[in-house]
Amino acid sequence: MEHLTLLLAIVIVTALVFDFTNGFHDTANAMATTISTGALKPKTAVAMSAVLNLVGAFLSVEVAKTISGGLINEQGIRTEVIFAALVGAILWNLFTWLLGLPSSSSHALFGGLIGATLMSVGTSGVNGGVVVTKVLLPALAAPLVAGLAAMLATRLTYRIGRGTDEKATAKGFRVGQIASAALVSLAHGTNDAQKTMGVITLALVTGGVVAPGSNPPLWVIVSAGVAIALGTYLGGWRIIRTMGKGLTDLRPQQGFAAQTSAATVILASSHLGFSLSTTQSCSGAVMGAGLGRKGGVVRWSTATRMFIAWGLTLPAAALVAAGAEFLTGQGPWGIAATAALLVALSTVIWVASRRRPVDHTNVNAADESAVADEPPGVVTAAVAAVTPPPVGGPASEIAATIPAPGGTSDPTAEPARPAAV
Repeated sequence: MEHLTLLLAIVIVTALVFDFTNGFHDTANAMATTISTGALKPKTAVAMSAVLNLVGAFLSVEVAKTISGGLINEQGIRTEVIFAALVGAILWNLFTWLLGLPSSSSHALFGGLIGATLMSVGTSGVNGGVVVTKVLLPALAAPLVAGLAAMLATRLTYRIGRGTDEKATAKGFRVGQIASAALVSLAHGTNDAQKTMGVITLALVTGGVVAPGSNPPLWVIVSAGVAIALGTYLGGWRIIRTMGKGLTDLRPQQGFAAQTSAATVILASSHLGFSLSTTQSCSGAVMGAGLGRKGGVVRWSTATRMFIAWGLTLPAAALVAAGAEFLTGQGPWGIAATAALLVALSTVIWVASRRRPVDHTNVNAADESAVADEPPGVVTAAVAAVTPPPVGGPASEIAATIPAPGGTSDPTAEPARPAAV
């Protein structure tokens, strides 16, 4: 019993460490566009996000219940399985943070739980239907829905504001960005903080502390909310740079549209109990906003690296967690060895990150991994091709772009006819 109590305490602490990494890994979701457009100073932005993440943790427990009583079968699951799952999720979070890739902390956790459970009890321990309906389908739909909504919202925003001075209206949109960023932070707390609550509750069930199907105890809600808020305050500056500067160059109008669209998708999914990736939702919204502005370009080289990371997250975390579960299954020495490996590898990743540090002082510097003058990709070109012309009239708009004889542009001149072949 003493061993079980000690192991349970280790699992709870490890879960809170994961929650902490989730916080700084996902700060970019709420604040990358706000920081990149200058709506808020970096430190102010992450402080506001931290407070609202904490508040959001108290608003709902639907996602926590999905994890603690839906994703895997509680019967026959040992506490060591939860520990191994967290090891896989933490290491993937830290690795992708080192690379500055906005991968999904949620899918890292799901992958860890699935991999450790498969290693422990086999396929009978995983509820395949829940994985498909509440994890995989939302993972596919969330970035598409958020991206489409952000693209349409961006076009609508520019259409409503046509004829006005963009610089004059930018201040108002920056204020709107602050409000929408606050909403995203609140939504993040209602979705991501609950995932750790669900894991801790699942560990308590496996340890016989609470009954299966129970809601997270109050102390679990408080501790998970505080952990994710502290992680958020530290700020995942590497990922903030990628989302704010690496994917596309955003203006205040686009930032407002992206954050509002992402917050809507996240809050709706939290209400329905869908444990989607807030990272994928916000990244999709940023790309949609980039495509929504006429002349906007999405850097598809950066986006491709991000898509690859999304695809690898669940299986990679599952593989690491399965290895950790194999090791913990060897007994107390295996658990100690797994904990030592977690600490050692985390330290190596942190030391590697110090070679090229990114913090609040250089977060808005150009992303070295992005191609500065990357030509428009196929998607960008296709979207531009179907973009309706301005209300001012297509003729004048086309004529203005055609050089008149002599090399000058005369908006009133008739366009030159192509020579016959």
